[in-house]
Amino acid sequence: MAVAEFDLIRRYFAERTPRNEAVRLGIGDDCALLAGGAGDEWAVTVDAMVEGVHFLADGDPADLGHKCLAVNLSDLAAMGARPAAVTLALTMPRSDERWLEAFAGGFFALAERYGVELAGGDTTRGAAVVISVQAMGRLPAGQALRRDGAKPGDGIYLTGRLGDAGLGLKIATGAWPAVSEEAVRRLHRPEPRVAMGLALPGLAHACIDVSDGLAADLGHILSASGVGATLDWERLPLSAAVEGYVAATGDWRFPLGCGDDYELCFTAPGDSADVLARVADAGCSCVCIGRVEAAPGLRLRRQAGVEMLGESGYRHF
Repeated sequence: MAVAEFDLIRRYFAERTPRNEAVRLGIGDDCALLAGGAGDEWAVTVDAMVEGVHFLADGDPADLGHKCLAVNLSDLAAMGARPAAVTLALTMPRSDERWLEAFAGGFFALAERYGVELAGGDTTRGAAVVISVQAMGRLPAGQALRRDGAKPGDGIYLTGRLGDAGLGLKIATGAWPAVSEEAVRRLHRPEPRVAMGLALPGLAHACIDVSDGLAADLGHILSASGVGATLDWERLPLSAAVEGYVAATGDWRFPLGCGDDYELCFTAPGDSADVLARVADAGCSCVCIGRVEAAPGLRLRRQAGVEMLGESGYRHF
């Protein structure tokens, strides 16, 4: 029987690794935290993108260069870390100069925006394109945003919009006939919320980036914090295209379960207007979508009432 993704990580890796005093926070959050110097810590994350799983084989390599870096910067943002450097491991069936030029163009255009240096990596031949990026960022010691700090009474906040990337995938693969250039762009060119992440330490109690779907990723915060929550359907920030999809299909669970949004979901105390005023300069929209509660589980309030949301979201195994 196949082992589920997070059980696999726990059973074969998290519970067996030796411990080292330089590791302040290990497996189980958006980034690991390593001891730095002069009162700093290093946030470190790594993601692999596999042809046919995370991206289409005939996709624009410039989009792919952007995205493989953006998803790692999103992890740093979720910890409140300032990006500093990355390494890149690239596997490909052959050396294609046109593909590489476009890929590098997308990668470095985003890297220049955030002052991120490519500090090293590896290139190998393989049967398919596989891209692994490791990203490193700095932050003051003890100020990292983590998943385990949510408290009953906290508001739950979400940047940007929900479900556009998932709809973009349906459009790109021909699974949905409507056209939304913005949804497809959000799939291929996610925007890491770096400025928002830097604004949240000292304000947010817990934070995560939404990569596998809001219900699944918020569920990680609730599990790590030992709390529950209720979301309000009417407050979810949905584009007209996603609203149209939900209305046409009746699949209201879709925006809660689809991945690749790379928005930040965080919890914070106090009145929502006060919280939103403090993050107003971060350059992206942000709304309160629910409340953290003591009772375990994730619930959704809709017109028909309140119902439990089961586990949903992307899983590799």
